[in-house]
Amino acid sequence: MKAILTGFIAIALISVAAYYALNGVGYSSQDKFSSDSVRVE
Repeated sequence: MKAILTGFIAIALISVAAYYALNGVGYSSQDKFSSDSVRVE
C-alpha cells in the first residue's frame, strides 16, 4: 500500500513539474500546431 501511494504522489509531482517546465519553454500544442491563419483565443 505504501508503494502505491508513493507512486501516486510521484506521478502527481512529475506531472505538475512537467506542466510548468513545458509552459516555461513555450512548448504547447497551441504554439506548435497553429499557423498565422488560425485564430485561437
